[in-house]
Amino acid sequence: MPKDPLYVTWDNESQKQQAYQSTASNLDAYTGVQRSVAYGPGRQTYLDIETQRSVRPEFTRRDYNLFRPHEAVPHFQQQIIRQCMAAYDNVGIIRNVIDLMSDFACQGLTLVHPNKVVEKFYRKWFSQVGGQERTERFLNYLYRCGNVVVRRRTAKLSKEKESEIMKAAAADITLELKKYNKREIPWRYDFLNPIAVEADDPGMNALGMPKFSLNLSKYTLSSITKTVESNSSILSTLPEDLKQLIEKGGRRLPLDPANTLFFHYKKDDWLLWANPMIYAILDDIKMLEKMKLADLAALDGAISNVRLWTVGDLDHKIIPTKAAIDKLRDILASNVGGGTMDLVWGPELKFTESQSQVYRFLGAEKYSPVLSSIYAGLGIPPTLTGMSASGGYTNNYISLKTLVERLQYGRDIVSRFWKQEIEIVRKAMGFRLPADIHFDHIIISDESTEKQLLIQLADRDLISTETLLERFGELPMIEKTRVRREDKDRKNEVIPDKASPYHNPNHKNDMEKIDEQGKINMKLKREDIKNKPAAPQASNPGEVRQAGRPPNRGDTQKRKQREVKPRSSEASAILWGMEAQAKIAEILNPVILNHFDKTDVRSLTKEETNQLDYLKNVVFANLAVYSDVNEGLVKEVLDSKKGLSKAYLQNVDDGIKDFQSKYNRRPNTNEMKLIRSYALAVDLKKDEDLTS
Repeated sequence: MPKDPLYVTWDNESQKQQAYQSTASNLDAYTGVQRSVAYGPGRQTYLDIETQRSVRPEFTRRDYNLFRPHEAVPHFQQQIIRQCMAAYDNVGIIRNVIDLMSDFACQGLTLVHPNKVVEKFYRKWFSQVGGQERTERFLNYLYRCGNVVVRRRTAKLSKEKESEIMKAAAADITLELKKYNKREIPWRYDFLNPIAVEADDPGMNALGMPKFSLNLSKYTLSSITKTVESNSSILSTLPEDLKQLIEKGGRRLPLDPANTLFFHYKKDDWLLWANPMIYAILDDIKMLEKMKLADLAALDGAISNVRLWTVGDLDHKIIPTKAAIDKLRDILASNVGGGTMDLVWGPELKFTESQSQVYRFLGAEKYSPVLSSIYAGLGIPPTLTGMSASGGYTNNYISLKTLVERLQYGRDIVSRFWKQEIEIVRKAMGFRLPADIHFDHIIISDESTEKQLLIQLADRDLISTETLLERFGELPMIEKTRVRREDKDRKNEVIPDKASPYHNPNHKNDMEKIDEQGKINMKLKREDIKNKPAAPQASNPGEVRQAGRPPNRGDTQKRKQREVKPRSSEASAILWGMEAQAKIAEILNPVILNHFDKTDVRSLTKEETNQLDYLKNVVFANLAVYSDVNEGLVKEVLDSKKGLSKAYLQNVDDGIKDFQSKYNRRPNTNEMKLIRSYALAVDLKKDEDLTS
């Protein structure tokens, strides 16, 4: 029995007054709970700081998280990364946005190179390593985890495999392979879980030179060990570091710094790992999950309906018997529902019905603020989610610009990764130039307008036709072959000519029309000359006529033909100059190749080629016309250390300008030889004119 009674009752008015007097001292207990002490020993609650006065203390997020540890946002980076990865796996919005960003950022990735053969090699290698898929995974981990750990594995190409991939690329290969193993190129890239990668020495981390190890789980290590024990031949296929780990025991696998690459998303310099961008919206994600749980719990009682049938009336001292209660129960049980039930009963029966109001809680309105916060934290503007139809042009532009810049930041990081891998391939294979990385331009606008602009740029020769085809998703080599085949069919009249503003399908008819018009014009001209009246005769015999042949009168005798004497000296000097330049090249080329230790002229660099051309030009400009070119004469000119005369340079410059004005392009190598020969021939002609 309790020491103090829980309730006080009375039977008459005097007992009622005594009950009120006995409970008057309990009025102080009727007060609210100011605060629950959640953490910390001796926490002050600020209760009764003065008589009948208390102060409500603060209620922080830490107090809330202490009672709900599973809803707390972690503070350690490994736990942060783990929760962000769990949010990607469990929350559909996060997964869709991250996948969309990674797919969008890697769109249109390709490798380009000025040499077509080398470009084919780079693209073949990029396809072999799964470059497109690896790029998408790289960007996905970057946006999801904020940290990307890549482990590179190399492969040495055999000569057969090298020739299969490269084919005719030998013209662009050098033999400078001092620091890189020949034909050893990256062949596979594995992404490691950043949660399983741990730093070994905190001191090295503080110095900015961290060393990392891969912490294998017990299940993974035991599975590998059992597989090796059951099949010993597999041990030879494993990497050396993993072999040593299995033999020595342990679960920490040291990572090779030379073949392990680390990339971070906006990492602070004082942090070892970068915080993922999902970290800023973990509170909103937990709020979204709680809302879903609340809706799920509310749905269990969404259709609850309680009906209370009361038999009897205590106020009127009417107490039902068991027979009355059973009678009413049988009547209610016999009704299957779905229609109106007619019930005949006395005045002692009451009916009360209670319905739930869950529909007022279930709805999409409460999700809008949380979803807006999540999308904003991920960089997705409301204009793209459809949650906001308002907003001016400036706000929408800035929101879209933020998303584009975030995608471009991911492209910059993945480009930095591929550039260093391409540089390894270049030095291992001996290529002169590396390949460039090209992405599709990020445009969130009307695609038809962009394509129309590309067509206009191609019409103005600002971009190549090959670039235009690539932007439209077509293969340039295939399209070139098809265009040539169609042109051939049109010439053979297999298919009709094109009909458009850029192609005249009636070209043949137009040419015949022009020819017929020319014949008609000539016929009319002859008729006009034939019908033209003769010149009037002089009526006065003493009239003085003008000298010369009378108008409209032809020659009566055959005129003597004029002899055109060719400038034999100038023409022969030009022919001699062409032969002389060929002999000079035969003499100087082996000397220069031996000096620079090259096998052929094509292997010379641009600077070395310019030096060779200058020496040839100096020797030719200082030769006497019609002289016999030999090694002794070339050596004599070089020993004299003569340069290029101003007159010769002026003649060459005039010849180049005259050529460009006529043909609207720079002269090629053979044309430059003709211009130089003409420059010497002009000087010879001037000398002949002075002597004559």
